[in-house]
Amino acid sequence: MKPIAIAGLALVAVLLIGGMSMVSTNNAIITLDAQVDQMTGQVNSALQRRLDLIPNLVETVKGYAGHESATLTAVIQARASATQVKLDASTMTDPAKLAQFNQAQGQLSAALGKLMVVSEQYPNLKADAHFVELMTQLEGTENRIKIERDNYNKAATALNIKIRTFPGSLVNSLMANIAKREVFQSEEAAKTAPKVSFGTEKKS
Repeated sequence: MKPIAIAGLALVAVLLIGGMSMVSTNNAIITLDAQVDQMTGQVNSALQRRLDLIPNLVETVKGYAGHESATLTAVIQARASATQVKLDASTMTDPAKLAQFNQAQGQLSAALGKLMVVSEQYPNLKADAHFVELMTQLEGTENRIKIERDNYNKAATALNIKIRTFPGSLVNSLMANIAKREVFQSEEAAKTAPKVSFGTEKKS
């Protein structure tokens, strides 16, 4: 076989291997992107569960501490604000939108924390079976929110590394064009998360 033919075959082989590698890398990026979207949905689901619990919680507290109107109103208003700030792909690719989302969630957590402090002052409320059940559910939901945030952060970090390092960065710029994802700051979440365990402690 002539050298030129050999060179041609070698070039074709290189192009084929390179093309297959690019396709494989692109598929990996798309898969990671889909996983991040799935994790975003899981975070949303956990946050929505917390929003769903709040109206019943407020009504239960109101039955024993109706005169604590300022605290109850603050929770209701914080919940309303939190429902207006959505968590989606556009939020997680825009630092400003994520900051706005975190602020709304932080205000809600702070309001819930104050409600927990108020609730401590009413023994009859703490002994109410419905209140205890709501506290159990809220505590479980707060734990789930933390877990889902951590899972999202892991998935987002894996995607970010893939699209910022070679050859993923090159393939992404040419094919997938997936945007870098922002991550949740766990230390901020820890500062604002309400403490709700008192209602679920077992009595001796």
